[in-house]
Amino acid sequence: MSAFFALLESWGYWGMFVSALIAGTVFPFSSEIVLSALQLAGLDPLQLFIAATVGNTAGSMINYWVGSFGKMEWIEKYLHVKASKVEQASAWMERYGAWIGLFSFVPIVGSAISVALGFARANAWMSFFTIFVGKAIRYSVLIYFVALF
Repeated sequence: MSAFFALLESWGYWGMFVSALIAGTVFPFSSEIVLSALQLAGLDPLQLFIAATVGNTAGSMINYWVGSFGKMEWIEKYLHVKASKVEQASAWMERYGAWIGLFSFVPIVGSAISVALGFARANAWMSFFTIFVGKAIRYSVLIYFVALF
């Protein structure tokens, strides 16, 4: 286990950024485990927060970008997000607008939300803002709870 922590520490904040970026897209990956391990290994929580939030937001904006092409077959093929999930997120978006981006941190539907925002061509800046705030809340809560240990 110490070798695992040594590897994470060697990648440091860039490793946190990359893992959060991957997790922010549709690839199944847990940036929460990486953040927790790095924080417990002694890395600075504020810098971890910044790397995780920026990386995960960037991953969601990649989903937004692909969704903005408006081709459901691309969304299903390349992002592996089912049309039904995009339609569900689109229905929520019609009701709440780009504010639905606040919930893009939710597992499974979070990727569909960011894709749906792009698919519906929601305001990119508002989408970025709401996605960023949602991700920031998630990582700040996680960092708080990890700090309790």
